[in-house]
Amino acid sequence: MYLITKWFGTFICNKNRIKNKILFSKDEKEIVKKLLKINENKILPEEKKIVKNLKKIIVIEKRLQKIGEYKPSDPFFKKIEIKPEDFDYSEDLLHKATLLLAKNRVKEKLASEDLQVIQMVNALDDLIQTSNLLSERVNCWSAIPTSKEKIQPLQNVFSTVNNEIKSMEKQIDSDMEKIAPNMSKITGPLISARLLSIAGGLEKLATMPASTIQILGAEKAFFRFRKEGGKPPKHGVIFQNPYINRSPREIRGKIARVLATKISIATKADAFTKRDISKDLIKDLDKRIKEIKNL
Repeated sequence: MYLITKWFGTFICNKNRIKNKILFSKDEKEIVKKLLKINENKILPEEKKIVKNLKKIIVIEKRLQKIGEYKPSDPFFKKIEIKPEDFDYSEDLLHKATLLLAKNRVKEKLASEDLQVIQMVNALDDLIQTSNLLSERVNCWSAIPTSKEKIQPLQNVFSTVNNEIKSMEKQIDSDMEKIAPNMSKITGPLISARLLSIAGGLEKLATMPASTIQILGAEKAFFRFRKEGGKPPKHGVIFQNPYINRSPREIRGKIARVLATKISIATKADAFTKRDISKDLIKDLDKRIKEIKNL
């Protein structure tokens, strides 16, 4: 017996014939639910039900190997043809379902935590830029004789923006400690958030080599080096880490390489294994930095 699942139902077949079937609802929302579960490699309740009490089942999908023998190369699957129109399912219904599925995926992607962090980092940078402009204006205005009543509204706005910067930084710290706890402990939540933002997401950052992580944020200097020559940048955003910026200039490049390597390992754990390996990474990082400083 062969188990075949289509977007409109699941079928038990043998000798080019359908022996049993369970058809799905013709509501596009219900079809989307089935497609999402299939995409997540889950076995549908209908599939479990239809194979119940059957001894030998052959399947073409890897996700179904728990309930059947996985044999994708079996010639039977090329011979059998199961058409939706034979069961009164239209292509228009499939079209509606796939459109709805696409919308759901977009919503899910937009709601992902790392994309929220990217937006917060961008908003934080806008607030910092606004604060700098307001600070310059307040200082210029304060340098000339003026009444407190005239300058007070601007000072109020300046104070509000600075309060919002602190609030945004706290929110980023809180979110990053949940999303990327290992990386946050290695190099701090805010630096981690900036790395994640430049990379375009946690998984993208986790797949980058340490040498790329080391110079994230120094892209302009790197391209200038490629075009004009000279010395390549030794670090980007990670320069903000005290391990680097508080060290003597001549060893900052070596420390940046070590730190980038640990960040690379930490992001992989955060993105894929979800294991807390921060203590071991910090211990080894401290040891390596001491060795560099003692050279």
